[in-house]
Amino acid sequence: MAIKHTAVSYYGFNYVEHAEKDFIEMKEHGCDTVILAITEFDMDFWFPNINNIVKTAHKVGLRCIADPWGIGKFFGGEQVSLFLQNNIHHRQVSAYTGEVLNAVCFNSNSFRDYFTGICVKLARETEVDGFFWDEPHYDAPKSYSTGGAGDDWSCRCPECMKKFEDYYGYEMPKIMNDDVKQFRWREALKTLSDCSKAIKEVNPKLEITCCVHATKNNYYITEQRGYDNWDMVAACPYFDVFSTTIIGWSFPESFFRDITERTANIAKKYGKESERWILGYSSQPEDFKQIDKVVDMYENAGIDRLATWTYRGGYGTIVSAPDPIKLWDAIGENYKRVLKK
Repeated sequence: MAIKHTAVSYYGFNYVEHAEKDFIEMKEHGCDTVILAITEFDMDFWFPNINNIVKTAHKVGLRCIADPWGIGKFFGGEQVSLFLQNNIHHRQVSAYTGEVLNAVCFNSNSFRDYFTGICVKLARETEVDGFFWDEPHYDAPKSYSTGGAGDDWSCRCPECMKKFEDYYGYEMPKIMNDDVKQFRWREALKTLSDCSKAIKEVNPKLEITCCVHATKNNYYITEQRGYDNWDMVAACPYFDVFSTTIIGWSFPESFFRDITERTANIAKKYGKESERWILGYSSQPEDFKQIDKVVDMYENAGIDRLATWTYRGGYGTIVSAPDPIKLWDAIGENYKRVLKK
């Protein structure tokens, strides 16, 4: 199976002339797509420049996908959230302790309107080719840690409790049960499904990718992040691409293979394209040949698209790989290799 698209994420919205040089470098590294990590600050401060960046990417020959990065801390990303700063309510609440968490309750109508407004503005006023839902999730209370699961969960805020009781006829329990799981899955998907529908109504050609956490819920971590039911996510009629997130280089090959095969199979089952990620920041493999092996594994499993976070291995950031340019170059060589086939 041939890889159809190769993507890399990008943070730069400051100056078009600098972005153009970066985009040319991406092309030279075998990328055909740039995923723009757009923050709430970018929307407030740099919005007049966003479409200039998009048009520059197109001029260089890159597809351009908008990633609402870290918005409300609903999506993945280190960025701070203006919504959380400006709203002391509408936050997720820990079920066991009642602690107010530093993450928006994305089931609230207030946030849904805010988030959809941002995306519809981008759809109407820029020339982006699509949107990327970047690790949407309920916050994990402090009892959770990678490699082992705690029992606490979110969100049990007043809005969620009311919606749950209206639907099920009893008070939302503190101990998670099947009704709570179904409620969380349904409401989490509604937030993205409704926004995706609104985007498609602006322009049905806009492509939408939903990228969920790459977990098995029995080995890696039992997260219950709200998008654990991959069938529900992939079946959404407004999503075009089913994607699962980055796996650390230290995890065993069997785990890479399991996630990859499941991703390809679920996507195929619902007529979607599949996408797998390459870790291009923070850490790197001890032997760079591991990148070649993982890319071959993705391709042989029938994955349609490859993506990496982030441009230049995070060079100059707090999430930089130990040798970011070497890592970026190694990923680029693999991108060029698979696109030639």
